[in-house]
Amino acid sequence: MKYKEIKELTTGELIARYKEEKIRLQKLKFNDSVARIEDPHQIGVSRKQVARMLTEINDRRINNEIKAAEKANNL
Repeated sequence: MKYKEIKELTTGELIARYKEEKIRLQKLKFNDSVARIEDPHQIGVSRKQVARMLTEINDRRINNEIKAAEKANNL
């Protein structure tokens, strides 16, 4: 999933997908530590997906805080 696609998701969908991907990453890491998985490249792909989603979640949170602060200053 590209960053552009991630930005198009609603916040609820984004958080749900983030949780799913985080669980997937944990399972991949666990399976790799127990026995080598066929495609270890998937761990890196999943880790990058988690980072992209977390970046967008934090960006939205910061933007909401800025808007709230600006609104409070205008009142």
